[in-house]
Amino acid sequence: MPQHMALRSDLELHARITPLVELHDAEWVSAARDLDTWPGARESARLRIRRDGTRQARKLFSPAALADEHDREVLREMAAHGMQVRITTTPLLQGTVFIDRRTMFLTDPASSASSTHRPRHRTYTMSAEPALVSGAYALFEAAWETATDLASFFDTDRPRIDAQAREVLHALGTGMTDVTASRELGMSLRTYRRRVAELLVALGADSRFQAGVRAGEWGLARG
Repeated sequence: MPQHMALRSDLELHARITPLVELHDAEWVSAARDLDTWPGARESARLRIRRDGTRQARKLFSPAALADEHDREVLREMAAHGMQVRITTTPLLQGTVFIDRRTMFLTDPASSASSTHRPRHRTYTMSAEPALVSGAYALFEAAWETATDLASFFDTDRPRIDAQAREVLHALGTGMTDVTASRELGMSLRTYRRRVAELLVALGADSRFQAGVRAGEWGLARG
């Protein structure tokens, strides 16, 4: 089999990926923007977990996967059956699947639209080139380590902070001075300190150090 192969349709993808997925001990790792990045993702996920139970599987999604209640139920079912599911704020424009860290399938980013804007033809690339697969897998691991467990996103007690607050939280974690941090974030010093104060209130923290601890407990420092 060639180390690189263009797959011109969902049928070609299915024909190539199915024999690998059906390997009993295969590790399945994937990253996707939502449940429409791959054909029939909702249905196949449910069939897979009912058939294979707690097989080795990790799934990384962007917050877009939580937009629809039906999709949230699918994700909950995945997690309930032992699959590890995390949500990342890292942009995931290109769906990626790794099987046993040996074979990689990539979606064409232009064809990874949602179901309401699904293109007529989706295309994919299959690769078994060790250097490419290991390099892409390392990027996945980096995104996985900074992502948040699915349960944390569904926890109603989890503080909700916006993107700018996350930047402030990151700046606090680096130990930068307020002057340096405000300059790096493009804020006035006064605005930066106001955002820090708001962050302390949101996290129920009495100090910047305690804010970092609380953020770590909630997974906010990673997410």
